[in-house]
Amino acid sequence: MPASTPHGNPPLPRSRPAASVTRRGFLVLSGAATASAALAGRPLISPAVAAPVPSAGWFAEPGAAARPMVRWWWPDALVDPAEIRREVDQLADAGFGGAEIAAVHHSIADKSVLDPEGHGWGTPAWNAAVAAALDQAARRGLTIDLTIGPAWPAAVPTITPESEAACKELAYGSVAVAGGTTYRGPVPPPAVPGRAARTLLLVQAARVEPAHSTRDETGLDPASLRTVPVDGETVTWTAPGDGEWLLISYWQRGSGQRPESGPHTAPESYVVDHFSRAGTQAVIGFWESRLLTPAIRGLLKRAGGALFEDSIEIESDALPWTPELPAEFERRRGYPLTDVLPVVVLADEDPVFAFDPVLTRHARKDYWDTVSELFNEHHFTALRDWAHSLGLRLRAQPYGLQTDAIEAAAILDVPEGESLGFKNLDDYRCLAGGRDMAGREVLSCEAGAYAGGAYTTTWRRLLLTMGGAYAAGLNQTVLHGFSYASAPGAAWPGFAAFTPYGGSVGYSESWGPRQPTWEHVTDISRYFARIHLIMRQGVPRVDVAVFRQTGYTKTGIGATWFTGTGVPSGWSHQFVSGPLLGLPGARVTDGRLGRPAYKALFVEGDRFGGNECTMTLHVAERLLGFARAGLPIVLLGAWESASVPGVPRDGENDRLRALVADLLAEPTVRRIDSADEVPGALEALGVRPDVRYAAPSTLLTMRRVAGRVDYYYLCNGKHQENVKPPVTAIDHEVTLARTDRGGVPYLLDPWTGRAERIARYIEDGDAIRLRVTLRPGQARIVAVGRPGLFGDRTGKRPHATATTADLVRYEDGRLVVRATAPGTYTTTLSTGRTVTSRIGPLPEPAELRAWRLTVRDRRPDGERTHTLDLDGLAPWHDLPGLEDVSGVGTYAATVELDGPAYLELGEVTDTCRVRVNGRALDPVDLLHPVVDLGPHVKRGRNTIEVEVATPLGNRLRQSDPSVYGSLPRQPYGLLGPVRLVPYGEARI
Repeated sequence: MPASTPHGNPPLPRSRPAASVTRRGFLVLSGAATASAALAGRPLISPAVAAPVPSAGWFAEPGAAARPMVRWWWPDALVDPAEIRREVDQLADAGFGGAEIAAVHHSIADKSVLDPEGHGWGTPAWNAAVAAALDQAARRGLTIDLTIGPAWPAAVPTITPESEAACKELAYGSVAVAGGTTYRGPVPPPAVPGRAARTLLLVQAARVEPAHSTRDETGLDPASLRTVPVDGETVTWTAPGDGEWLLISYWQRGSGQRPESGPHTAPESYVVDHFSRAGTQAVIGFWESRLLTPAIRGLLKRAGGALFEDSIEIESDALPWTPELPAEFERRRGYPLTDVLPVVVLADEDPVFAFDPVLTRHARKDYWDTVSELFNEHHFTALRDWAHSLGLRLRAQPYGLQTDAIEAAAILDVPEGESLGFKNLDDYRCLAGGRDMAGREVLSCEAGAYAGGAYTTTWRRLLLTMGGAYAAGLNQTVLHGFSYASAPGAAWPGFAAFTPYGGSVGYSESWGPRQPTWEHVTDISRYFARIHLIMRQGVPRVDVAVFRQTGYTKTGIGATWFTGTGVPSGWSHQFVSGPLLGLPGARVTDGRLGRPAYKALFVEGDRFGGNECTMTLHVAERLLGFARAGLPIVLLGAWESASVPGVPRDGENDRLRALVADLLAEPTVRRIDSADEVPGALEALGVRPDVRYAAPSTLLTMRRVAGRVDYYYLCNGKHQENVKPPVTAIDHEVTLARTDRGGVPYLLDPWTGRAERIARYIEDGDAIRLRVTLRPGQARIVAVGRPGLFGDRTGKRPHATATTADLVRYEDGRLVVRATAPGTYTTTLSTGRTVTSRIGPLPEPAELRAWRLTVRDRRPDGERTHTLDLDGLAPWHDLPGLEDVSGVGTYAATVELDGPAYLELGEVTDTCRVRVNGRALDPVDLLHPVVDLGPHVKRGRNTIEVEVATPLGNRLRQSDPSVYGSLPRQPYGLLGPVRLVPYGEARI
């Protein structure tokens, strides 16, 4: 591109042969049981998307398995099977590979209009609609995922809050008793109100210890803790004479939690106990008896994809509980839960009592580790194995509680994150570590939920959000979402699951034919599919595994040094937790660990436990074995005084410190005191990243290796939308490791689907060096393999290593230079020869201001057409008659051209397509809307048309002001400036 637009080059024309794109001599990428038994599991049921020899068509048109999905929101079963079939066709025609059916209707205040008894979740009407969806999906080559219950969390209508299988909580009550006095009276009732039905488990007494008190917690002396006998629900107890005492009662009761925005059923559903076999069996039993009809069982074999469970949002003002917890805690932790019960109880989700800080922290760790193990074993493992018996996979969002989501990601067939709740890319990297260490293939994402974003969300916003997530390992996008067409009382443009929300603008988005941008949606769906395809090839390659003692995610807590400094320097990392190190695949081969071939393991203090240097004996033994097998390990902190997590048994800390001493004595291990020492320790151990930048960068990368071919996904951006400082354009060299020393680089454009041999790069042994230029959020893919990939016929012909031209590319096997200014340009070839090329006079760049605009205005009463002649571009809301218009506008201009040129569109809202002389051009990169007109224009008069589609927000401001009237008018349309930038070319 010319110097006035330093953001990179547009895609090359479709008709050109394989070629690279460079700018001033550089590549321009312009444009994304026990725990161990549970983890072992059954192999992933996954459709293969890999191709042994990549071809141009393979990348351009990915199969259905790689295409994006949607969350398909139904107003329970108040749906028409004929409409269900039409909507499956709409999704198939739009390039989607599947849908997840969910009973979600937060926008409907009066649920009775949905008739839960006759048309609720799990009724015959529901089954008939599901059968229609599955049947039509099978006909169109789509898959259907089914949510495990109505909305979330998992719930069934066959239990009550007091049932064995229902969700439970432990509430506490307390009363102060002065030393030497006697308390006679009722057992203290629960401090947090709840259901009347409750069971008293225990009464304890403890002396208040002010030294252990915090601002929010009453300190207790653990040595004083004792059990107090009760008579029914009456207690008589005399406190010892020293200090103030508390009587503490513990009450088990059903939480009474119901799934979101119910009722969905009659009788109403209640959330199951996620920590017990009984709770999971209640789900399985309901499905087996009420949902899995013979017809649906047969259809699942044809079009079934996965069972899905949303984030585990167990809501309780008291302590999450299961009746077997005391016995399981003592069996797993080696001491009675009653010894520490006061410091784990909660009120309004906050702790109430405390012992000394270390004991308190360790006791709470033991409690949540036990809950985590029960959850992952009794819930996810059991559901996964049952799903496999149906020929389905289990997809789930394994977070929401203080449980080991990294371990859960290794259990699940398809772990899933979310763009709304995840705070940074490390939240994805936690799930990716579990997936990859277990040998799973897919990491999914609930994508594009924005609070207050209903009918105003642009595809550009979604692309900016999602681009970095693919670099963190994501390779499946499930759009949030696609609403069924209608529901009682729904205003134009139809039922939307999350808007209105509390009477106001709700969550985005209801994609589908109701949206003007849906006319361009195949450009978007193919973009996602191509990225998914590449991100599922072969096996991942990640530089470093970061060990997590506590495997939470959806926290935004990153890794010391790697998140803030390592990633901007080119390093890649994932997170692993203790259970993953016991997997069959947790082996060191040639100095690398597991399937991702981690080059090193980084261990720091527990980021969720006061940065304490803790690890279990099992983990220490595994690390020692890894080190002796040749894996480099870096430990940050005072590991000589390490302790086990949780409350130690006799001698455990001594045994741990002996193991750590042996570990630190290994030549492959370094212990450091500060984060600044991380790069030096890695260098001393001979560990270097696969990707290197000359200076810190916002470039994000992910490498995968399929046979002898390396695939690199490159994106300029971060997960957060409002990064400070904001992401800016990048233009710098990048060094990429390659598996095959004879491999050459190819540029894969996810927008156009074209793969082209890169013509300018420098070889450096096991690496190649390229120049990368990307606008914020832009993504490109580089593949490195033997000549001949993607139908390339350049063979071993020389490439350029440097040029003073804007770019150099291959055409018909020969090198061609291009520039937007006349002059003499020199190019250095890989043979060492320097060649001079001449580009003659060129017209000056010109801004296009005169347009005829035709707008198809989407309205409740049908579509209307507006035509305006413009002598300058402006947002629609500034044009007469278009103030509150949403729809599709076509801008037409006639221009005189003497040769090829770039068309720079400037700012566009939202999607766009370009035609020249009636011919449709390749899809436009929405994050850098610049199009190469070269092969499509003729000398003389040419007609250029730019078709722009918008969201519906501006029209809804006028058509439904009670809900959307507060929205500001959005600047829709082609805003420009639009420029024609001529260029010239010369063969070398």
